[in-house]
Amino acid sequence: MNTTAPQSAYFIDTKKQEINIHTLAVVAENQPGVLARIIGLFAGRGYNIDSLTVSETEHEKHVSRFTIVTSGTEKVVAQIKAQLERMVLVHSVADLTVQGNFLARELAMVKVCGQGDKRVEALRLADAFRARVVDASTDSFVFELTGKPDKIDQFISLMVPLGLVEVARTGVAAISRGPEGMKG
Repeated sequence: MNTTAPQSAYFIDTKKQEINIHTLAVVAENQPGVLARIIGLFAGRGYNIDSLTVSETEHEKHVSRFTIVTSGTEKVVAQIKAQLERMVLVHSVADLTVQGNFLARELAMVKVCGQGDKRVEALRLADAFRARVVDASTDSFVFELTGKPDKIDQFISLMVPLGLVEVARTGVAAISRGPEGMKG
């Protein structure tokens, strides 16, 4: 008897599929309901959106660009991309992570309250991270910081023991490098 053969009529893939973070760029019509349809696609299938930014990029053509950060296996993200491409008002979809060589940035405003040494340390760290003071009082600062999402995360974690009060983040904006643009 061959002991290496499966004992069941059904083959179960025991390999764990790796879950990765993907950044998708979507060009679509700027019309009422498009955002709701895109979000509905994710929600209806149980996919999570880690970050979502959207803005009209071509006013004359009424076209918007969505940057969506999501996570899943390669198969799941390929499904998401294919389903987005089939949407009527979507012009194009690019998985920037698969294409590689893209830039991703985020803006954050971080409010920190503190006095004395904590205040001095918050200012020192803000300078090291190239954060700008956009509001200041005798007991608080609001810092503005742009950069890669992991840089923002690191800055926020360093501000926690110094009196972090509140954070507002824009979400990721991403674009591929090089002379080629997205078709839209």
